[in-house]
Amino acid sequence: MTKPYRLLALVPAIAIVGAPWFANRIEPRIVGMPFLLGWIVGWVLLTAVIMAIIGALDARHA
Repeated sequence: MTKPYRLLALVPAIAIVGAPWFANRIEPRIVGMPFLLGWIVGWVLLTAVIMAIIGALDARHA
């Protein structure tokens, strides 16, 4: 049975796959990057944080 906290892994996937429909614009720029690229880079970094949280919550990981 899937633990509820493991569903957190779907959040970055949905955010990155849905980005072209939600964040497909140039302005505002994020650190000089167009918004869409900044959105994707941000979610790639957040994915590492979310995976670390899932790893910390997972009893089998410890």
